[in-house]
Amino acid sequence: MTKGIIGKKLGMTQIFNEKGQVVPVTVIQAGPCVVVMRKTVARDGYEAVQVGFVDPQGGKRASKPEKGHCEKHGVAPVRVLRELKVDATDTLKEGDSIVASQFEGGAKVHVTGISKGKGFAGVMKRHHFKGGRATHGSMFHRAPGSIGGSSYPSRVWPGMRMGGHMGAEQVTVRNLEVARVDAENNLLLIKGAVPGPKGGYVVIKQEA
Repeated sequence: MTKGIIGKKLGMTQIFNEKGQVVPVTVIQAGPCVVVMRKTVARDGYEAVQVGFVDPQGGKRASKPEKGHCEKHGVAPVRVLRELKVDATDTLKEGDSIVASQFEGGAKVHVTGISKGKGFAGVMKRHHFKGGRATHGSMFHRAPGSIGGSSYPSRVWPGMRMGGHMGAEQVTVRNLEVARVDAENNLLLIKGAVPGPKGGYVVIKQEA
């Protein structure tokens, strides 16, 4: 069974472990979440649960389609929905709650989120190119260089690394450690950094 929950990144801080060492952690508001929909092989072709992050405002800002989808399955309106794959033997059903207490300190988790958007970036920042000489009038300080031959192939190959939009893409950081669990306040303190800005939503999964 895969343990999973939707979380909201609150920021970073530091704590002391049992050895008195300073540990940098990311604080995540892990739920509470609710199972909105159960998907099955017979109906959908695969086994999964659709999980919603419980809105503290009671779903006031949910759109009409979002409210209709939740009402159809008998749960309060939610705005943030994610899918988690499960086994056919999993007992989760529509309306069940998912809370942070399912995780334990020291557990290894995978965290998936949308990375921070950096806008347009050149090849040195985006692809870690070395760049050209900075002196003697080279006029080639941060330029990408040749992108293809004139005689062959007489075109630019698909996938050529160039400047362009950087960030704002789905990123998964694997095998992060849960440093501490605050079940009362639905908080997870995860060692190290996780993708995305403050206020961004992430999915935390622990493989069985």
